[in-house]
Amino acid sequence: MSTKLYVGSLPYSTTDDELKDLFSQHGSVVSASVIMDKFSGRSKGFGFVEMSSDEEAQAAIAALNGTDMGGRNIVVNEARPMTDRPPRTGGGGFNRGGGSHGGFGGSRPPRRDF
Repeated sequence: MSTKLYVGSLPYSTTDDELKDLFSQHGSVVSASVIMDKFSGRSKGFGFVEMSSDEEAQAAIAALNGTDMGGRNIVVNEARPMTDRPPRTGGGGFNRGGGSHGGFGGSRPPRRDF
């Protein structure tokens, strides 16, 4: 059974092939992918590598975790399964309520026309 590994603190110039080559020195790599930002197309600085067996994955963790790659110490550990996240709302963290006054939060005294 294959084991998926998280690889963090990658240099932003790292490619999928470079990641695969690095890990293939420690076993059979099923897949390797650097995660890219969907808007800018640039690397997010982390990726995932799937090794063909748990033994190979543990050997890669032991050999590569904390090692230098392009001037950065990479982090390698077993990937955690994705968890459900609450849906995002468009609020942006601001209190956009404020009654009929609109704007950003807070209440104001009623307007008086003299």
